[in-house]
Amino acid sequence: MELRIDPLTGVTYMKRRFFGKLGTSLLTGLVFAGACMAQTGDEAPEALVKRLSTDVLESIKADKSIQTGDTAKVVTLVETKIMPNVNFERMTSSAVGPGWRQATPDQKKRLQEEFKILLVRTYAGALAQVNDQTISVKPLRAAPEDKEVVVKTEIKGRGEPIQLDYRLEKTPGQGAGWKIYNLNVLGVWLVETYRSQFAQEINAKGLDGLIAALTERNKANAKKVS
Repeated sequence: MELRIDPLTGVTYMKRRFFGKLGTSLLTGLVFAGACMAQTGDEAPEALVKRLSTDVLESIKADKSIQTGDTAKVVTLVETKIMPNVNFERMTSSAVGPGWRQATPDQKKRLQEEFKILLVRTYAGALAQVNDQTISVKPLRAAPEDKEVVVKTEIKGRGEPIQLDYRLEKTPGQGAGWKIYNLNVLGVWLVETYRSQFAQEINAKGLDGLIAALTERNKANAKKVS
């Protein structure tokens, strides 16, 4: 199986139509986990995924607007069910790498905004491909006191099962609970993939150059789905 990476977005493509699987699995998995984590911070993360994933999948399949690729509906779904359950600052800072420490508050804000748009637009069409997938959650290997865990799952549908793993951290204080900060689809960690690509842009044009490139990419993606 051959892998190749888009030079800006870091999206992994796989031959034999595996990109469709990758995008569908990633966004489906995010929706599963996002809706699950919204319930309670006390329940174990693997229990949340197992208990609620089927209900969420049925909700997606029942929404005709999402199935036909309604971008506004997808954006709303991501914003309301996924993003509140993602440590997006950690995800963005990890993807940007060492340059994040030198970024101004305004640059950090812009990077998070454009990175969020990039992820939403990149996988905007993936939910339309959700049909008969189910998710199987593997037993969690972690100690009760662990603050960071990896939840391993397997998405089953037509074709071969797809491995999808989540890295989560338990956040303290108000709004405490488990939050996603990285995903692994078919052996590829999302944040690490973006980091290697963002580093090239930062080395060539600096943080402002990365922001500009992301902005242009997002405008191009918006035109494709408009």
